[in-house]
Amino acid sequence: MTQSAKASERYFADCRARLGIDLIGNTWNAVVLYALDHGPYRPGELREAVGGISAKVLTETLRRLEGYGLVSRRVYAEAPPRVEYSLTALGRSLLEPLRALGRSADEYGDAFVEAQGWNRDTADVPG
Repeated sequence: MTQSAKASERYFADCRARLGIDLIGNTWNAVVLYALDHGPYRPGELREAVGGISAKVLTETLRRLEGYGLVSRRVYAEAPPRVEYSLTALGRSLLEPLRALGRSADEYGDAFVEAQGWNRDTADVPG
């Protein structure tokens, strides 16, 4: 292996862009972040806003995003306890890149569907 190939390999292994790709690569991370732009939300409200996500997966996603510093969890000292989730400043910083990705998907979505051979008329489109 050449020196430049070794350097390139290290670059990809340590590249900060990889973190960003990992963040949006998870099925629910981007959806939950985008939904929280309209928050704060209690878990049940957020689950309803997102749609199609189980309570367990939502909890896992929120914990993951909280661990990345993208979401904050606020617990109210009430009976019964009340919890709300909202975006941190770091989480808000990802909204524009997510919107850009959404605009691209909107513009090129039909081409992606066609390239995969999915048929919208027979509901073979994943998602």
